[in-house]
Amino acid sequence: MDNFRNRFRNRRYLAYVSLLGTTQLHKRNPITLACWSMAFPGFGHLLLNKYLRGYALVLWEVFINQKIHLNLAMVHTFNGQFQAARDVLDPKFMSLYIPVYLFAIYDSYRTAVDMNKIYILAQREKGRFNVFSIGALEINYLDKRKPWIAVVWSMGIPSVGQLYLHRIVLAAFILLSTIIIVWKSNLILAMHYIILGDIATSSSVLDKQWLLYFPSFYFFTIYDAYTSTVENNKLFDDAQRQYLREKYQPKGHLIKIGDK
Repeated sequence: MDNFRNRFRNRRYLAYVSLLGTTQLHKRNPITLACWSMAFPGFGHLLLNKYLRGYALVLWEVFINQKIHLNLAMVHTFNGQFQAARDVLDPKFMSLYIPVYLFAIYDSYRTAVDMNKIYILAQREKGRFNVFSIGALEINYLDKRKPWIAVVWSMGIPSVGQLYLHRIVLAAFILLSTIIIVWKSNLILAMHYIILGDIATSSSVLDKQWLLYFPSFYFFTIYDAYTSTVENNKLFDDAQRQYLREKYQPKGHLIKIGDK
């Protein structure tokens, strides 16, 4: 209800705390987000909390990549097998891949620039937002968490770092994607043969087309968990500072650093 009233009292506010996660505005580097979109279309939008657009682009990337066998062609190219790379590519869908890929890079950069401006305006307006949400199935609240713990959990199993931050929908999406990639690429089986010292068999069972998705997903979850924890902590500090200022600081009295 408080968040509903803020929509009329303030034009903009910094965050929204719901049962499924915390969505927030904060400054981002547009070039960094464009680079993540280059690595995997959709990742830049997920970092911007533009989830529907991000999920759509990620699913499109996987679908079209599977149709044209782009990952497999890249593996052949890295090995210097240029003719094999040309042979596996399906030219019928190449014209569909390139425009969407370029759009993902452009749109993540453009959106980051716009949202940075909105963030500055929202900070100046100091719009109050809810910091606690409770329902029949879940509880979510702003709290300070340790970035290194989020990184460690994400390194162990992708998506657990997002669960640590209570980003339920993104965590479920990443976990499901990781399960599919690991299953289709035979990654666990290949690791089993490596442990046994059978490198040739390990290489032969790997599906390289699916395996090449894994590094992008793995390092994205680590980066996202770390940066989101840092920004979540800043948001908690801002909310606490604003609350104390409104409730306990006398009107017209400004407390400066160093004052007693």
